[in-house]
Amino acid sequence: MVDTLGVAVVGFGWMGRVHTQAYARVPHHYPRLPLRPELVAVAEEVPGRAEEAAAQFGFASTTRDWREVAADPRVQAVSITAPNFLHREIGVAMAEAGKHIWIEKPVGLTADDARSVADAVAKAGVQSAVGFNYRNAPAVATARELIAAGDIGTVTHVRIRLFSDYAAHPDGALTWRYERERGGSGVLGDLASHGADLARFLLGDIASLTADTAIFVPERARPLGATAGHTRATGGALGPVENEDYVSCLLRFASGARGVLETSRVAVGEQNNYGFEVHGTEGAVFWDFRRMNELGVSRGTTYQDQPVSTVYVGPGDGEYAAFQPGAANSMGYDDLKVIEAHRFLRSIAEGTPHGATLADAVHSAAVLDAMARSAESGTWVTP
Repeated sequence: MVDTLGVAVVGFGWMGRVHTQAYARVPHHYPRLPLRPELVAVAEEVPGRAEEAAAQFGFASTTRDWREVAADPRVQAVSITAPNFLHREIGVAMAEAGKHIWIEKPVGLTADDARSVADAVAKAGVQSAVGFNYRNAPAVATARELIAAGDIGTVTHVRIRLFSDYAAHPDGALTWRYERERGGSGVLGDLASHGADLARFLLGDIASLTADTAIFVPERARPLGATAGHTRATGGALGPVENEDYVSCLLRFASGARGVLETSRVAVGEQNNYGFEVHGTEGAVFWDFRRMNELGVSRGTTYQDQPVSTVYVGPGDGEYAAFQPGAANSMGYDDLKVIEAHRFLRSIAEGTPHGATLADAVHSAAVLDAMARSAESGTWVTP
């Protein structure tokens, strides 16, 4: 018996599209899932964009006001992919309306915002999912298992990097992403939020940290019309970039391990250079998002000059078997969102959380707030 679940998407930029495509693909990759998502409504304030989404993907109805989605009895679950400053208001309202929510990180502008949404979800008794998609990669899941099993000995230190060039061009438009009031933090919320989640996912809680931030492109042109993604703008009035382009952070884990987390949105020559290197007393594991289906593994008792092997993930690693029949067949970014959608829907079907939830978002947001405090004070702080 398969039940239909009415879903809506609030905010139809690039990420709204990715969520919608994930809903459409879930039944193909997870045919035993007892829920089938039905695209009931899409909300987008930019004129015409919701109608385009409905025409392409088959949403039953459109609106420019997300409040209509909250009041719609057909909607049982909502993807919240609107700008960051709206996450708290929309998330709380949807939970209070009894909707399960799949919300993109960083779940608002601060840890308080994330806690407010988490509290509303807990009070309403609905399920949640958060867009920490990199933890869904089968190679990352395998790395976590190797670390937990002690295959590389006791973890001593980790380096997590998230370098991108999406804001490197000086003509990049001054959108909400660069404003404190609407975007909150800059690369902290956008990329370091993933890094904070990966750090905890792999190694456990962060006990203390010290961070430094910088803005390298201080002014940008205001866009003259509606924008989506990372568009360019010329001719508009220049305005200040209010949040950070770059952050570096030293981490101390509760386990005693040490770490370095470094992120940049203006790294010329770096296209989605995301990954980690985890070192232990007997080995190491290495992962690069650009080679998402590979894992570098060094283990044994050689210590000095110990070789690193390239392991290709396959069935048995994370959720790989839902997508490919044999090792070394490639998976891509959108597949990670299908895994996320499946875990969200499975949580609803079973009434038990699966995958990243708002509790994980609160932990990540607390680390981000601590980084901001540390950068301002120049001291070690506790998340």
